[in-house]
Amino acid sequence: MKRIITIIVLLLAAATLRAQTAPAGYEYVDSLVFTRLSDMDSTLAGQNIFSVMPENVAVHQSGAVKSAVEQKSRKSSSQMVSGYRIRIFFDNSQTARGASEAALYRFKVKNPGVSAYRSFVSPYFKVTVGDYRNKSEALAALKTIRRDFPTAFIVRERFRYPSLGNTSAYKVDTLKILRPIQN
Repeated sequence: MKRIITIIVLLLAAATLRAQTAPAGYEYVDSLVFTRLSDMDSTLAGQNIFSVMPENVAVHQSGAVKSAVEQKSRKSSSQMVSGYRIRIFFDNSQTARGASEAALYRFKVKNPGVSAYRSFVSPYFKVTVGDYRNKSEALAALKTIRRDFPTAFIVRERFRYPSLGNTSAYKVDTLKILRPIQN
């Protein structure tokens, strides 16, 4: 039985190697794609794209382009957008203050890269999380959040462009690109 499993594994490995053989005159080149975990479903609107690039990326541009990008990002950073957040706590009981603090703390521990807000609008304490530009992003997040907060629901709010959040968490994918061999 062990021999059969070994033979199957070797055949699969050989098939994988054959599938990676490039056609004549072409070669495969690996390319890495870095995607920030906190911003995978969101755009970088309101941010200066050149300031968030990794240090090893060099951008050559004229002073006029750099000035225009900085001016646009300054204007956009104060602009309000209509989007969605998820309300994980909403109560007006006598213990609501402490319960809202506990809910906020529990959420932040389990979701370190997601923004969370605690507010008091008389007589309710509220804890709202996330900055989602569209309802599909909010619905996807709601599925995950409901595991810990079963009464969570989506609310529509206006807020400033979301910040970039956690800059150290990346998902790295390797792409194989087929290109002609250059002589």
